[in-house]
Amino acid sequence: MATESSKTRKVTALTLVMTLGIVFGDIGTSPLYVMKTILHVNPHFDADYVIGAVSCVIWTLTLQTTLKYVVIALRADNKGEGGILALFSLLRRCRPRWLYIAAIVGASTLVADGVITPAITVTTAIEGLGALNASAPVMPIVLAIITFIFILQYFGTKTIGNLFGPVMLAWFLMLGVLGAIAMTACPAIFKAFNPVYAVRLLVDYPGWFLVLGAVFLCTTGAEALYSDLGHCGRRNISITWGFVKAMLLLNYLGQGAWILSHPADAVLSVNPFYGIMPQWFTGIGIVMSTLAAIIASQALLSGSFTLFSEAIGLDFFPRIRIKYPTDVKGQLFIPMVNIFLYLGCIFTVLIFRSSAHMEAAYGLAITITMLMTTMLLCVWMHTRKVKPWLTLAFGIIFFSLESIFFIANATKFVHGGWYTVLIAGVVFAVMFVWHRAEEIRGKFVDMKGLATYVPVIRDIHADKEIPLYASNVVYLSRSADDGLVESKLIYSIINKHPKRADHYWIIHIDDTDRPDTLEYDYRIIVPDTVYRINLHLGFRVKSQLSVYFRQIVEDLQKDGLVDITSKYESLGRHGIAGNFRFVILRHLFSPDSSCKPSDRVMMRLHTLLRRIALPKETALGLDTSNVDIENVPLIINTRPAERIVRRQA
Repeated sequence: MATESSKTRKVTALTLVMTLGIVFGDIGTSPLYVMKTILHVNPHFDADYVIGAVSCVIWTLTLQTTLKYVVIALRADNKGEGGILALFSLLRRCRPRWLYIAAIVGASTLVADGVITPAITVTTAIEGLGALNASAPVMPIVLAIITFIFILQYFGTKTIGNLFGPVMLAWFLMLGVLGAIAMTACPAIFKAFNPVYAVRLLVDYPGWFLVLGAVFLCTTGAEALYSDLGHCGRRNISITWGFVKAMLLLNYLGQGAWILSHPADAVLSVNPFYGIMPQWFTGIGIVMSTLAAIIASQALLSGSFTLFSEAIGLDFFPRIRIKYPTDVKGQLFIPMVNIFLYLGCIFTVLIFRSSAHMEAAYGLAITITMLMTTMLLCVWMHTRKVKPWLTLAFGIIFFSLESIFFIANATKFVHGGWYTVLIAGVVFAVMFVWHRAEEIRGKFVDMKGLATYVPVIRDIHADKEIPLYASNVVYLSRSADDGLVESKLIYSIINKHPKRADHYWIIHIDDTDRPDTLEYDYRIIVPDTVYRINLHLGFRVKSQLSVYFRQIVEDLQKDGLVDITSKYESLGRHGIAGNFRFVILRHLFSPDSSCKPSDRVMMRLHTLLRRIALPKETALGLDTSNVDIENVPLIINTRPAERIVRRQA
């Protein structure tokens, strides 16, 4: 069930307007191109085709968006956070283990959707200039707007973000009013509420799968709606969706009525979205469409940054630089991701050149995301002890529905769908290789019992003939067991260069399933000598190890559990604290490993991917002047090693 925090999120007029600006940009700009795409499928349409297509839109929004996402998925929150990776984090300690594949596939295809959505929404909006001036330079304007959106990310969107809600409120009101006025020209469009017309279209029309591929575009923003759960809360989204859905349906109905009453104009490829506008209003409509497209793009970019941040916390992606351009909680910026998405959008515009061609690339990737979300939701329902028949019914209904949509969109592959599949494939490959290699590393890093070596560490601590390495030596350990540490860590203290210190600290970072966890616990292994600290960090918590460790030491010192005053008499007399040195063990895959070819390939690729990752000390927020890096070989042996024997005389 949903957590208390998401249930009790305050609902006010202000939060509802804010929700409009944050959550519904993607799905709210769908009227720009959905009906236009439906007409492209069948230029020789009749009344039954138009009414049936609008009926498909109505029931897709009802079943896919309202029932699956608003009613069900929003309840599957992780301490108020939503999205496919937040959902996976609730399940990652469960079986089956292959669930991470579904999460990675879903996240990758969601990123691909984030590349093409800004391109198609901005292009469709600017193409409206053709109604005012047929020679308008659409392409340069689109490229300029997209460039502006991505440059804006470097400065944050705190100031203009306050305008998103009011602008989207005006946008949805515009959709509803224009649609309601247009409906009066052909009241027969109200037949679309009868699902029989949708069924009849799918049964009678030979190209029904092409129609469904176009219809699906009306619900592409549903996954983004779920991802934004943490920003607004379930109640705000649920309440606001009622208004948004009503405005969307009015506009779709109005466009359908305009097509039926202006078939000649529709055949000439006039976008029905602009067709329902009075001539004098077209300029205003283009401006509003452009603003809505910018807001939708901004929402997708923010969602993409959050997704990659979560992927890093879940060990799905290398640690890369994350910036916080404003003091708004949760607003972050990842330069490398921003550049990747920008280039993807620019290439989209340059390759496809018009929204009509982009439509062929749009929709395929997001159907895969939705299928993966359905799979994870079924597992979530099972773990929450939901009645088996309800879980089964949910799975059958939405697997069937989304599989049909997937098959319908698969026909777009050769016409442009390959582009989003290619982008998703690249992201998936990086995530899969990184996660798999990290699993292999964790499996083959040799661990030793710390208790066995405590007497030696005590003696090193007391041996004044060994030069003092540092007052406090801090190691990072992968071991979740308080009694185990890496054998190379022991080797570093005892063998490689005996490290005498006043205190030895062993820190383990536990990436928790909850997004905002920031806690620690400790264990004193040897009083006033060896300490074990377990940091429990949520996958959305900023890495500031130096800050957190200093706070922990202050707590322990306040409780009289440690005295970090320097043992040098000259410094101790003045109460000056001893220095701290962090030692990071960097396990490098050894070519001497004897392992499966697949594992060797993974580790080689992992080595390549580490080149784009931040150094571990930087990623963890350490002061690099106090860090020593020790490279140690990671030898993976899955076959018995040969033993050399002495030659007999």
